[in-house]
Amino acid sequence: MNILVTGGAGFIGSHTVKALVERGDKVVIIDNLNKYYDPKLKQDRLDIFLKDVNFDFYKVDIADLEELKTVFQKHKFDCIVHLAAQAGVRYSLENPFVYERSNICGTLNLLELAKEFKIKKFVFSSSSSVYGANETVPFKETDFVDHPVSLYAATKKTGELMANVYHKQYGISCVCLRFFTVYGPWGRPDMALFKFTKLISEGKPIEVYNFGKMKRDFTYVTDIVEGIISSVDNHYPYEIFNLGGEETIKLTYFIECIEKALNKKANKNFLPLQPGDVLNTIADISKAREKIDFNPKVSITQGIKNFVEWYNSYFI
Repeated sequence: MNILVTGGAGFIGSHTVKALVERGDKVVIIDNLNKYYDPKLKQDRLDIFLKDVNFDFYKVDIADLEELKTVFQKHKFDCIVHLAAQAGVRYSLENPFVYERSNICGTLNLLELAKEFKIKKFVFSSSSSVYGANETVPFKETDFVDHPVSLYAATKKTGELMANVYHKQYGISCVCLRFFTVYGPWGRPDMALFKFTKLISEGKPIEVYNFGKMKRDFTYVTDIVEGIISSVDNHYPYEIFNLGGEETIKLTYFIECIEKALNKKANKNFLPLQPGDVLNTIADISKAREKIDFNPKVSITQGIKNFVEWYNSYFI
């Protein structure tokens, strides 16, 4: 297949590109290499992690419709895997218009171009954050999700709704994947695993929100990629799937796993729950298991060990 991967220099995007090319697909990457975190890491994913992987790369902002269209004019795509987004829950409360531009306008641009260039397959990266303050767990795709607690979550829900419109009006097959706290090698520096590993390694204190009582459904990146590729290969008119790790991990245990992998104790600074954060994220993945054969394989202990090994090789 000829596949466009937006955000292909990102954490999940680069792993997805690698897997797609290794199985024989032709891939085009679009990424604007923005400065939300150090662009050097994004460039290194392209230059080091994807060193022996063949792909075409365009430094393009998905919010720029005309520039985006030039890529579609050069290539004929069978599928769009839309992973580009302005990430970060707390950052969305401080910089709301960045999220409107990238996550809403950018997604709309891609759907419009899918319509114009008759691309019939669209896989969209949504987020577990759409569940907001839902108290019923585990989270199911049928849950009511109209009470987000961050603008980031609201933009992801908007993306799901826009995809549904373009399916109904133009026949585009749209699959929306709600990712649950993805982690692993080449991960994002703003994520807890990366931040905690860095600070503990340097002997600096870590900030533990909600006094360590939060629980997260962590999902290893290669498991997420398998879910993405299965969504590419299976045809559904319009579907939403939870992609979670099937393990609900308390934050304190998560930190213990990092300490064990680093062989170093953390100096913890316990703090209250932060604005935009949710207490628990727990995925019901029964639908994804049934329809796209999604079966997460990597345990939290192995996943954190893999990340720490990568971190030490990259930075030390």
